[in-house]
Amino acid sequence: MDAYDTGSGARQGPGGREHPAGPGGGGTGDGTGGASGSPEGAAGPGAVRGGSGETAEPPPASGPADPRSPSETAEPPPVSGPAEPGPVRDAAESGPSAGTAESASGTGPATAATAEPVKPVMPVDLPTGVAALSPRYQVGALVALAVVAVAVCAHLGLVFLHVAPSNTLTKQHGAAVDEWVFPEFEQNWKLFAPNPLQQNISVQVRAEVSTADGEIRTTGWYDLSAEDGRAIDGNPVPSHTQQNELRRAWDFFVATHDSDDRAVGLRGTLSESYLRRIAVLRLERNDAAGPGGVVERVQYRSRTTNVEPPSWSGEKVSDRPTVRELPWWTVSGSGDPREGAA
Repeated sequence: MDAYDTGSGARQGPGGREHPAGPGGGGTGDGTGGASGSPEGAAGPGAVRGGSGETAEPPPASGPADPRSPSETAEPPPVSGPAEPGPVRDAAESGPSAGTAESASGTGPATAATAEPVKPVMPVDLPTGVAALSPRYQVGALVALAVVAVAVCAHLGLVFLHVAPSNTLTKQHGAAVDEWVFPEFEQNWKLFAPNPLQQNISVQVRAEVSTADGEIRTTGWYDLSAEDGRAIDGNPVPSHTQQNELRRAWDFFVATHDSDDRAVGLRGTLSESYLRRIAVLRLERNDAAGPGGVVERVQYRSRTTNVEPPSWSGEKVSDRPTVRELPWWTVSGSGDPREGAA
């Protein structure tokens, strides 16, 4: 038979040579070789491409098929809703992808029993206010607060001296106080009395008494101010009478009489009547008239002494008491005052 007879089924290579039949080589006489052969022969390791003699690369080996169904390998949809408090975990440890990664590595699907328990995180109290600032800004804030506090205290002190009565500080630094207060901070009201009492005034009274046998005798001086002082001292709730009756009556008399003890206007006469009644009531309380005696006349006097100033002020005042005696006032036996004075 001719070597070029097509009936032999032999493939011709370069130079007219036939390729021997082999694994993946030329086909048999039944017409199954070459391109018309089985897929295994065409893709085998000995297969050639065309007539060039190049060896075909083997296809990549496919791994074992995943035994799970598509529904098991699919990632579950994310659950919507408010996040629960807990520590932030790595993305490889939490989330639906963790289960898929474990499945792909062959460890099987993740279950709730093998998952790590989530530990709640306790809230941390963060610093607020000045403590939240950096040390540099904290120092600046403290310095600013100190400057403001000093300025406020100085302002209040100067305003206090402006409205306070005359004292050693205002006498020495009155110009500086006025420069600060006027005109923006001028105060047209007085926080304290314009002329507070800086004296001790003791009001005393005595009486002429007619005794039961018709004689007239003069009692000694009764210190009414000292009596009120003893009643107030140590008493947590002293009466208004003990505190103010005698003091206000004497101030009323001094304000409505001149230096010669003459009444100025109708209020002067009223002040005299008020003092007479107080004297009779106090003398009866002390039993000045005695058994069967009657108070005929009364006489007031005041003893005024200056309050000693502090040693650091340098102020000098007289320490000699000033005595003021009023004329005798006639009263009836019933205690009602009579008009005029003896």
